[in-house]
Amino acid sequence: MTILSIRNLCVSYGAIQAIRDVSLDVRKGEIVTLIGANGAGKTTLLRTISGLLKPARGEISFLDRQIAGIAPHRIVMMGLSHSPEGRQVFANLTVRENLLLGAYQQTDRQQIAARMERVFELFPVLDKRRHQPSGTLSGGEQQMLAIGRALMAKPSLLLLDEPSLGLAPIIVRKIFQIIRQINEEGVTILLVEQNAHMALQIADRGYVLQTGQIILQDSASNLLNSPQVKAAYLGSEASEESEG
Repeated sequence: MTILSIRNLCVSYGAIQAIRDVSLDVRKGEIVTLIGANGAGKTTLLRTISGLLKPARGEISFLDRQIAGIAPHRIVMMGLSHSPEGRQVFANLTVRENLLLGAYQQTDRQQIAARMERVFELFPVLDKRRHQPSGTLSGGEQQMLAIGRALMAKPSLLLLDEPSLGLAPIIVRKIFQIIRQINEEGVTILLVEQNAHMALQIADRGYVLQTGQIILQDSASNLLNSPQVKAAYLGSEASEESEG
């Protein structure tokens, strides 16, 4: 079952075309990764899917419903959550308050409490810091909070934008282990990630985005072994991971 289908999507910033005729699919239960260099359009694509940007043309179908141009809060209500690049936690609010914001459209207090406890099970350090202002957390802890906040909406599809950005390798490995665990518990994931080696290790399939266009798509294992992908995206990362 295809949970997300994008066809001939174009997104522009004024005269600059950031996304050009992109088509991709994400099937239920998959981890699909989107890799590419800085400025390739990866974040723009996720922001368009989640309703933060309006496409110039093209179709975005989520659970067989057209969502291009729909307000972001309505898309969240349909079961699509977005953990943004740069974490974007509310620094003056506590960990618990940030998590509650992720469930702001929910009304069942018991379900909200149960989801929060599940987030604390996935990220025990957040449990210890639940009453701490989020701005005092480390970068890795803020990333965990951003993912946890997105999970509070109980998504069927989770968009993750650069979860490893700026983090130490040991924290990156932990984050990716938890991403895999979230997926195994039934959440489909579309992952944007500069660390192509780590992303392809946990993904089922991948797309390579270059200057706003999909230039390659395949299974994650085939992309890991592709000379083209190795030359452009994997060299130093692969060797660093093997050393670690």
